[in-house]
Amino acid sequence: MLYFSRWKTMLIWLAVLFSMGVAALNFCSDQQLAGLPRWLPAKKLALGLDLQGGTHMTLRIDRADIVREKLEATVAEVRTRLRQAGIPYTGLGGVGQVIQVRITDPAQLQAAIATLQPLIARVRGSGGLGGPLAEMTLGVNDGTQVTLQITNAAINDRMSSALVHSMDVVRRRIEEIGKGEPRVERQGADRIIVQVPGQTDPERLKYLLNQPARLSFRLIDDSMPVENALDDRAPANSQVLYSQDDPPTPYLVQRQSFVSGTDIVDAKPGFDPQTNEPVVSFTLNAAGAARLETSTREHAGGSFAVVLDDQVISITAIHEPITGGAGQIAANFSAEGAEDLSILLRAGALPAALTVVEERTVGPSLGSDSIRSGLAAGAIGAMLVAAFMLAAYGFLGLIANLALAANVIMIIAVLTLLGASLTLPGIAGIVLTLGMAVDSNVLIYERIREEARNGRPMAQSADIGFAKALATIIDANVTTFIAAIILIYVGTGPARGFAVTLAVGILTTLFTAFTLTRWIVAKWLEWRHPRWLPRGVHTGIFDDSNIRFMGIRRYTFTVSAALSIAAMAAFAVVGLNRGVDFTGGSIIEIKAKHGSADLADIRTRLDDLNLGGVQVQGFRDGSGALIRVQSQQGGENAEQSATTLVRGELADDYDLRRVEVVGPAVSGELTKSATLGIAASLGVILLYIWFRFEWQFAIGAIIATLHDVILTLGLFVLTGIEFNLASIAALLTIIGYSLNDTVVVYDRMRENLRRYPRMPLPILIDASINQTLSRTLLTSLTTLLAITALFLFGGEVIRSFAFVLLFGVAVGTFSSIYIAAPVLIAFRLRPKGLDLEDDADETSAGGHMHHGKPVV
Repeated sequence: MLYFSRWKTMLIWLAVLFSMGVAALNFCSDQQLAGLPRWLPAKKLALGLDLQGGTHMTLRIDRADIVREKLEATVAEVRTRLRQAGIPYTGLGGVGQVIQVRITDPAQLQAAIATLQPLIARVRGSGGLGGPLAEMTLGVNDGTQVTLQITNAAINDRMSSALVHSMDVVRRRIEEIGKGEPRVERQGADRIIVQVPGQTDPERLKYLLNQPARLSFRLIDDSMPVENALDDRAPANSQVLYSQDDPPTPYLVQRQSFVSGTDIVDAKPGFDPQTNEPVVSFTLNAAGAARLETSTREHAGGSFAVVLDDQVISITAIHEPITGGAGQIAANFSAEGAEDLSILLRAGALPAALTVVEERTVGPSLGSDSIRSGLAAGAIGAMLVAAFMLAAYGFLGLIANLALAANVIMIIAVLTLLGASLTLPGIAGIVLTLGMAVDSNVLIYERIREEARNGRPMAQSADIGFAKALATIIDANVTTFIAAIILIYVGTGPARGFAVTLAVGILTTLFTAFTLTRWIVAKWLEWRHPRWLPRGVHTGIFDDSNIRFMGIRRYTFTVSAALSIAAMAAFAVVGLNRGVDFTGGSIIEIKAKHGSADLADIRTRLDDLNLGGVQVQGFRDGSGALIRVQSQQGGENAEQSATTLVRGELADDYDLRRVEVVGPAVSGELTKSATLGIAASLGVILLYIWFRFEWQFAIGAIIATLHDVILTLGLFVLTGIEFNLASIAALLTIIGYSLNDTVVVYDRMRENLRRYPRMPLPILIDASINQTLSRTLLTSLTTLLAITALFLFGGEVIRSFAFVLLFGVAVGTFSSIYIAAPVLIAFRLRPKGLDLEDDADETSAGGHMHHGKPVV
């Protein structure tokens, strides 16, 4: 019987009320949240950048830069140590991770080895149980040549340290420009994810984040004219550096600096009182101030260069000692340039240059539009689903709607507690959950209705219905949950937000279906003591159905096979319209500041930039356009340069609402992870179904799912819809939904196989499909209603995604009947080795069926 103890009731309502409280915090102001007790989870649901606007960047540290820096430092140290020891040498140099030097006096070879021995330091590598690893190895060739090999462990250690240091510097630089709540995370061994919400100039942000900002004061070497140093070899302790002028001016400067950026404790932009030109005023620490005073005192009459990232930005003549540890840098700055340099100096230098390999920027206006469209789609979808459930189940539909409302509240509460960001695809995930969540209620109600139809009283029917539906609901939702979890790992940004929301929605759906809904039904039974189903249930239209689905299986299978072959052929010959996620390149969405977008003028202006293939596509309202720029030759920096050119060309007339730039490194990785994600999803689901059912069921489920995936890919080829990360999310969702549908039918088949072991398989399959037909169509309709709301009201960004889901749900419903089921016949599924299937029996199928039930 449906019975809930007092403590179970308390736990259920405690969870619901707690969720309502957490969700309600999203309507509080920041001041109200600050006034709450500390023990309360005073958090709000964070909005993703696609909803509030902002910039997402992926920065990469180049391993080659770390290797080169370590190589140069080691060469310099070898030179210094050998000179200080008075050991003659020749041929000192290095390539890659190898440094070589020849000792000219063989008698001093052992002394040279002893001198260089301290370079072979010990570092704690990532060798697991291996302990410390050598930073370098030392060897001798030909009796006089010493070779130093920098180990990979040393480079890995430096990469890790540089990444951690870079994250701190990046965070400080973003905070210096006044952008609160930046998100800086490590990704893998060489990347940093940066998310900056709010309106930000992405070009300025990129400049501030990828500049090493290594500042140094170096004396000008006047031992020879710079022209001679260019023609001949510069002195060992000096090098030629160039200015930022156009054309650049060469200067011969000493390698050793007497003041560096680490000595600067403060830097501020300002104006020179004499020239009124922008300058950067700085203050040094005590050690830096002392070195500045000593160097300028000893080299009075000379000059020193201010060097930033190996470029001379200023030359200062030394007329007298500079005391006090304060000064100014004047370098023909603009006001913004002086402010940027001040920010860089205050935040500190990066240990290595950072390259932007991915950029996704959303303007605040597009974010607010996305919020409005997403909320509208969600509200309309919820109303459609709720109205449908009321029409189909009456009072029981009202209970389902109450559970659905609690479900949405719990999703918001869990996302808030997890600190997950709500993205536009995340809203789509909630809307999709609205459609799929009622599936659990439909399964339960149809089971209850089936038991009541067999003559059982309402209380007993409800108890049996909940019990029988449990295993089916778990099996059906586990497949979708697996697809969501895999998408969380292989997806990125908004696609991951969709997967998180979908996964959370599945868990909350299971909770509300088997606790809240069950409790409300139990209390209703206890209160009203109904003997039969409420009159408002109107889902029995298929109770007397006797549709011979398997009678036409050869025709449907043939048509499906032909369509699948055609889709694969189109995929091979035409291919997908792959987006920048998989090809690299740029997508820029613009909106005219006044009037309509002039597409012809945009194409002409962009063609003059010589960026290769550029596509310009207008929007329905005529005010905006979508620009696609093909992947550029020259790597990540070339991609960024192309976007900068487009921005500069169109910024005066158009607002840039969205920018996506994906470099070749990221696009290749996304292609690989997406392929592996789909394959892993299919593989794990196959194993699960194989574990839960017989192997024939697993094969049938995978064939049906592959059929859905292939036809969906054919849709992409036929319509030319861009295939991107959102498409991967759609494919994985279709996989989960299709298997959800298939598992419900399979579960009923397995049940009937146990009850009627000698019935011909086609007749048994037809009976199982007819018995679950109400559930199949009701679930498909509610899901289609929710997705249709997304398609019509979710906005341009989500429309293609919703269209693909509409197609996938329809195809998935078809395949669960006409693909998954016939496969069982082809593989001769039979319990206990019996094989009684005979196609001749199909001619008398009607004699074995009565009102959708097998008759023996």
